[in-house]
Amino acid sequence: MKEFDTIAAVATALGEGGISIIRISGNKSLDIVSKIFRGKSNSSILEMKPYTMRYGNIVDSKQQIVDEVIISYMKGPKSFTAEDTVEINCHGGVTSTNRVLQEVIKSGARLAEPGEFTKRAFLNGRIDLTQAEAVIDIIRAKTDLSMKSAMIQSQGLLSREINFLREKLLNVLALIEFAVDFTEDDEEPDSTIPIRVGENIEAVISEINRLLSSADEGKIIRDGLSMVIVGKPNVGKSSLLNTLLREKRAIVTNIPGTTRDVIEEYINLDGIPIRIIDTAGIRETEDEVERIGVQKSKEKINEADIIVFMIDASRGLDSEDREILEFIKDKKYITLCNKIDLDKNIETDDLEILSNSIEISTVTGYGIDSLKDKIKDMFFKGHIDSESVIITNTRHKQALYRAKENCEVALNQVKNNEYLDLISIYVTTGLRALGEITGSELEEDLVNKIFSDFCVGK
Repeated sequence: MKEFDTIAAVATALGEGGISIIRISGNKSLDIVSKIFRGKSNSSILEMKPYTMRYGNIVDSKQQIVDEVIISYMKGPKSFTAEDTVEINCHGGVTSTNRVLQEVIKSGARLAEPGEFTKRAFLNGRIDLTQAEAVIDIIRAKTDLSMKSAMIQSQGLLSREINFLREKLLNVLALIEFAVDFTEDDEEPDSTIPIRVGENIEAVISEINRLLSSADEGKIIRDGLSMVIVGKPNVGKSSLLNTLLREKRAIVTNIPGTTRDVIEEYINLDGIPIRIIDTAGIRETEDEVERIGVQKSKEKINEADIIVFMIDASRGLDSEDREILEFIKDKKYITLCNKIDLDKNIETDDLEILSNSIEISTVTGYGIDSLKDKIKDMFFKGHIDSESVIITNTRHKQALYRAKENCEVALNQVKNNEYLDLISIYVTTGLRALGEITGSELEEDLVNKIFSDFCVGK
């Protein structure tokens, strides 16, 4: 266990609620809390048994009661951080929670940095880096599927997969070392060693390819898809948003230009979190506010994973539709021919130039299921096995690609009968890339960057 000072932070979300929890971690945590806690039994908490709770009050320097609390004590290394940890359960609410936290800080604790509790759990060896990153994924999960994927990672299943690959590459290095030692002693090396080296490297590459096959879909499960609804004014963009959300989130009128700002909401599409962005109708306008909305719409188009281009099937394509189509033609988009419940006035030639065209009616709900199926078909190759390891983190994906590239170079050199000690350089580099995933090979700056993205108190 590393030596750290004692830190404290609010571990629950700030706001009104029944209970707030203030977490204190470090070898002085019990001493610090004992200065401000007065138990109903009048006994000192310094004699408190681990994994028990005490009822009492937090008091200030004048012995005035700050709040009525229950404290719990977990002794390291059997705690989240692997350090002595005290948690103060106080009344929920911004004022009461901050008052208790202030007394803890005055008594000698330091306010924790973002992610510092989880960072200590990692540095103290209680969890590896993939498990630490899964903590924030669990907190940010927007669907059951993304939650389940994060839970699998937090339980160490990805770590075991990576450690299995590292063990394979370590065996390759051991074989190479064995062969090189024989050569240096002027003895005839085992002629099967290059074959065994090649077979082991091929097995590692095959397993990395299996993990990478889920990476694109995994990122979507973790981060969600950004879907922008675009079109000229009054084609039904806000009506589509309301239909997908099953609530009246956006104002809908027959007046063109009603939506002037970007509206963002999330929906759950069979476990896939989708951020739907309803934009202002794109057109030339003299209205300053509407023009700003149009500019925002164009910015969101450039950031989107998928664009839903809506047209009015009862009016057909016009110059404004064609201008928007020209703007999005190089992007991934679906065309929705809305208002199909009215008389259809769109030309056959126009339909032929539209990508992934679907007929819908936001009034009757016709075609909405087809839209959802189309989105899944465009981004998912098949059914996702929620019980298996899915690569959801971009950092992990990049490290796997580096490991794969070095293993492929090493395999080519084995096939070309290159010197084994030269091959070992690429195997070692691949081994280090895999180590970056679990944290066994990682620069301090990157560790700090990873945990800085966490919330305070976790």
